[in-house]
Amino acid sequence: MGQRKKAKHKQRFYERYIKRLLDVIGAGIGMVLLSPVLAVTALLVKQRLGTPVLFRQRRPGRNGKVFELYKFRTMTERKGADGRLLPDKERLTNFGKKLRSSSLDELPELINVLKGDMSLVGPRPLLVEYLPRYTAEQARRHEVRPGITGLAQVHGRNSITWEEKFRWDIWYVDHITFLGDLKILFQTFHSVIRHEGIHSETSATMEEFMGVEERYE
Repeated sequence: MGQRKKAKHKQRFYERYIKRLLDVIGAGIGMVLLSPVLAVTALLVKQRLGTPVLFRQRRPGRNGKVFELYKFRTMTERKGADGRLLPDKERLTNFGKKLRSSSLDELPELINVLKGDMSLVGPRPLLVEYLPRYTAEQARRHEVRPGITGLAQVHGRNSITWEEKFRWDIWYVDHITFLGDLKILFQTFHSVIRHEGIHSETSATMEEFMGVEERYE
């Protein structure tokens, strides 16, 4: 694309010394206060979708280091005649849709925050297979820990394009502040309450990111 890669951001005082501490405190408090919600949700997932209760998937984190992401299951394991999983739209149940719209399926990611894989706020961890599809600029989203929520989530979530998501992600990488993180957390709560941006306009989840077309010319 001929796009010039920016120099990696420099960690300011908050990011270097405070952010991780607040992540641990926030995730720890969240696990304790939300333990009844976690327990009830786990029981409902087991009753409606069976076991395993948790969905586990390898995702790239800071500097592209791969970790195992935890979420509550929202889809069945239904397969077609060829033995392959059916499309998301066919496996996503009404119960799963409600879990997603309430963002309750994301709660186990608090474990990832405590482990150091993730932060409360940061670019969302996407799929490992997307790594070679990013432009140099888009790949900068991996200069920080991925988050449970982030700027892209409070500016449209799955209802905006991939390019818009990545612009928000890179802006966040270059502008990490305590007040900014606090604002994103409050905006996330507001978005969850209003069930905003849960689905894309053309898919039950979010369309696969295929990369920027110019990269392959």
